[in-house]
Amino acid sequence: MMDDLPYRQVGEPRRGGIVCVADHAANYVPDDIELGIAKGLLDTHIGYDIGTGGIADRMARRHDVAAHIATVSRLVCDLHRTEDALAVVPTESDGHVIAGNIGADVEGRLDRFHRPYHAALADWLDEADPELIVALHSFTPKLESKMEDRPWEVALLYNQDDSAARHAIRLFGEEGLNVGDNEPYSGKQLNATMDRHAEAKGRKYITVEIRQDLIGTKAEQARWASLVTDVANRVALALKAET
Repeated sequence: MMDDLPYRQVGEPRRGGIVCVADHAANYVPDDIELGIAKGLLDTHIGYDIGTGGIADRMARRHDVAAHIATVSRLVCDLHRTEDALAVVPTESDGHVIAGNIGADVEGRLDRFHRPYHAALADWLDEADPELIVALHSFTPKLESKMEDRPWEVALLYNQDDSAARHAIRLFGEEGLNVGDNEPYSGKQLNATMDRHAEAKGRKYITVEIRQDLIGTKAEQARWASLVTDVANRVALALKAET
């Protein structure tokens, strides 16, 4: 964590341009927090959204899409949950008990991580006034705790406003990809950050979920950074054409 902040911001937002938000980009755990899990679990999908930090960085540094990127593991505090959600400090993830979080000081974690992250994001978005927000996530091809097929290579999540997502679903499909529509999770249930910072403010957004086995290397992350940026730019143009 840089300067003990739960986020870092890369690039300068172009006012009225496109920005990126990555809530689950890091697997860092501060030294004074003991999760009570095998250390190797932090490098798996339960510790963070594999690949998203590299893609968000690349979008900011190479493609002029400024990024607000989490710097703490979702197991310490899940920044993509509402403050009152049970899983905001998770005690279980994909069948693994997070023993150190049982009886944890949730209010303290919210004060230290969740509230500063979202306060800074709110100010940043107010200043940027973006035409489109790209919320970046990734999903594991296979859960340990469930037998389910996850064939999608990329998916779009949304809650009430699917106007940008519809264009993105079509555009990713035109790239020959298997595109999920509110899969493998539904934005009707899991959309906390975009509910708060996009839908509640009337801002357009796409929540992009990429399958983790496609973005494990720097080369793959570079390819997807380019692809996501291209799709986002074309979504923005399509939305403009509708107004």
